[in-house]
Amino acid sequence: MAVTDTADDFDPENEAVLQATELTKQFGDFVALDDVDLDVRDGEFRSVIGPNGAGKTTLFNCLTGALKPTSGTVRFRGEDVTRLPPNERVRRGMGRSFQISTVFGGLSVRENVRLAAQSVAEGKGQIPIHRKLFSPTDRFESVEARTDEVLAEIGLEERSDDYARALAHGDRRRLEIGLVLATDPELVLLDEPTAGMGSEETQRTISLVEEVLADQTMLLIEHDIDLVMNVSDTITVLNRGQVLATGTPERIAENDDVQQAYLGGVRE
Repeated sequence: MAVTDTADDFDPENEAVLQATELTKQFGDFVALDDVDLDVRDGEFRSVIGPNGAGKTTLFNCLTGALKPTSGTVRFRGEDVTRLPPNERVRRGMGRSFQISTVFGGLSVRENVRLAAQSVAEGKGQIPIHRKLFSPTDRFESVEARTDEVLAEIGLEERSDDYARALAHGDRRRLEIGLVLATDPELVLLDEPTAGMGSEETQRTISLVEEVLADQTMLLIEHDIDLVMNVSDTITVLNRGQVLATGTPERIAENDDVQQAYLGGVRE
C-alpha cells in the first residue's frame, strides 16, 4: 500500500523547509539540471548564482511546479510536492516571482494585489462559497484588508488605482513582489528581482526585500554579485546544471572553482 506524505509532523528546527534531492531536468539530450541537492532552512536567506546557462531558472521552475523534473524530488515542509501544480504549491505557502514581470497590465495595481490575496483566501476557506458566488470581491473584508496592507508595504498606495501597465519598470517589479506577499507565503522565491533596473531602482527594491521580507525564508536568483554577498546567509553556486559550491558569502568569495566558473560574467 502506498504511503501518503503529509506535513503534519514537520519540525522546522530539524528539517529543511524546502528540500530538493537529486533533481534532474532534461530537454531531449540536454541536461539542464544534473542531480541537484538543495536544502533551505527556516528563516534562511539563500541565494542561487551561476554563470550564463547554469540552470538557475530551470531549478526555480522545477521547485515551483512550472516544470516537472525528469527525476528527483521536491519536498516542502516535509511534504512531497514534486508533482503538484504551481497553484497548489502557492496554497501550501510557496510564493514565486518571475524573471520577466508577470503582472496584469490591464488591471489596476489594487486589482492585481487583490486577485493574489483572494486566490489564497479561497484556498484556505476564508471566503464562504455562497459569498464567492454572489458577492463582489470588494466586500471580502479579509481580502481587502490584506490588499491594503500589501500596497502599504510595497509603497504603491498612491498608485493603487493606476493601471499596472502605466507603472515604471521598477514599480512593476515592486508590484510583482507585492503579488507574492499577498499570498502570505512561508517561502519566497525571487527570480532576479532587480533585472533591468538602474542603480537607484535596484537599491529601492533591495531595501524593500530587506525591510518587508526580513523575517521570511528566502530563495533568490540574482545576477548582482555584490548584492548577493551583502544580503545572503548562504549561497549555492550552479555551473552547467550542477551544484559547484555551497557556503557562506565569505567562503564562496574565496572559492577558486567559483572564480574559475565565472571568468568575469554572471548573467543568465
